[in-house]
Amino acid sequence: MRHFISVDQFTEDEIQDLLQTAEHYRMGGSPEFSKPLFAANLFFEPSTRTKMSFTMAQKRLGIETLDFHMDTSSTKKGETLYDTARTMQAIGADLLVIRHASDTWSNELQQKLSIPIINAGAGKAEHPTQCMLDLLTIYQEFARFSGLKIVIAGDIRHSRVAQSNAKALKQLGADVYLCAPPGFQDKSLDFPYVTMDEAAEISDVLMLLRIQHERHQGESGSSDDYLKNYGLTKARERKMRNHSIILHPAPVNRGVEIDSDLVECRRSRIFKQMQNGVYVRMAVIARMLQEWGMTGEDTIKKYQPVLASR
Repeated sequence: MRHFISVDQFTEDEIQDLLQTAEHYRMGGSPEFSKPLFAANLFFEPSTRTKMSFTMAQKRLGIETLDFHMDTSSTKKGETLYDTARTMQAIGADLLVIRHASDTWSNELQQKLSIPIINAGAGKAEHPTQCMLDLLTIYQEFARFSGLKIVIAGDIRHSRVAQSNAKALKQLGADVYLCAPPGFQDKSLDFPYVTMDEAAEISDVLMLLRIQHERHQGESGSSDDYLKNYGLTKARERKMRNHSIILHPAPVNRGVEIDSDLVECRRSRIFKQMQNGVYVRMAVIARMLQEWGMTGEDTIKKYQPVLASR
């Protein structure tokens, strides 16, 4: 694992191992590095949770973060993503965390850079660390994936979260369904579609997505009655199974894809997802640095299955 680009690159055992490592860090574990390390977080799209949780993960690991803001960078003068990344490597960055609007931004960089790269979001294609934190949250709740009915609902067509999660969850044995308004479906994902009423009734995990207005390129957005027709209303929430939980990668559009009162209801694990994001990103960073020989040999190992103790 030289770079962390896609969930497709991992086996089921490798996914489980990363989740165990993340849980180990949640319980207070921390690796030791062989030298002072520096990470550059290159975010070319707006971000709160992903960028800040990567920063927090780096600080908890004792890694210095190099400051980067697109609006005050040389990208405003025409510098390419590759040249920005190559500059960070040249000045001493040991690790790059990158978010960019292109679906395929990583293709060139993987071949030309000699430091690890972590994908923090690639256009509509992938968001692998979000996927991992979602998997951790689900596993903490149910201690399994096999046989769970998981519905991903919302703007499927424009969501990198849907792309990453649907594939990984199927690989882990979950029964995955999609739910989307007309025009928001993605025919490239081979999963059955259900209505929002059906989603509420059958799901063990209901994963909501916001409308990706910034990716619609002139397409019409939500109507005034989106919540009524396609969102999670309080009436639909009452039909959910007693044990069922609600996930959302955020930012949440309250009153659109979910009734505002449900964002922090007893079923919601939305803020727990955010907490888990720090530990998952610690695990991913540590694993990458281990692959590149920047940690002690025994620093990161296969921990006892602490999650299975539920």
